[in-house]
Amino acid sequence: MGRETHLWLIRHAPVDGPRGVIYAPDAPADLTGAAAFAALQAKLPRATYAVCSPARRTRETAARLGLTATDDDAFREQDFGDWTGRRHGEIEAELGAAAYRAFWNAPGTNKPPGGESFADQIARARTGLARLPAGDVVLVVHSGTIRAVLAIALELTPDLALRFVIDPLSLTRIDRLPNAWRVVAVNGR
Repeated sequence: MGRETHLWLIRHAPVDGPRGVIYAPDAPADLTGAAAFAALQAKLPRATYAVCSPARRTRETAARLGLTATDDDAFREQDFGDWTGRRHGEIEAELGAAAYRAFWNAPGTNKPPGGESFADQIARARTGLARLPAGDVVLVVHSGTIRAVLAIALELTPDLALRFVIDPLSLTRIDRLPNAWRVVAVNGR
């Protein structure tokens, strides 16, 4: 890691859809709220390298911020497999309350049917981070992706990293130094 990389991690805009759903990659972003977009855009560095996950909501958020972002699968949201597109209440009713709670008792390492664990997402994000250039890099991604990068930077277990709340259209700043990490801000407005 020669020079520093300054990561500007933005959680995508809220999903334009019903609440309580594990959204699929094609879920659209709610791009209303011009003031919030303008405030966030004013905080970003100029002429930066930008990356987003391949999900529609991250690509739409990046475009609304005036960024020309490259899709990178390493920064996609955790794959919830068979649970994708479904409501949490529906999954709990199908599994039963005890089985549903058992999954969420160790969400960092448990895998939904046909999906991946949050620990898997952390490993994938680590691979993506290794490819990023030095300098300012804006990542328009998901709350899980930001938590994954925080887990890497702070050397947290997956379950501990899941304690962070990452709001839509918030900014998290993390620097990759030559031999360490520095967390500048989390969930900023």
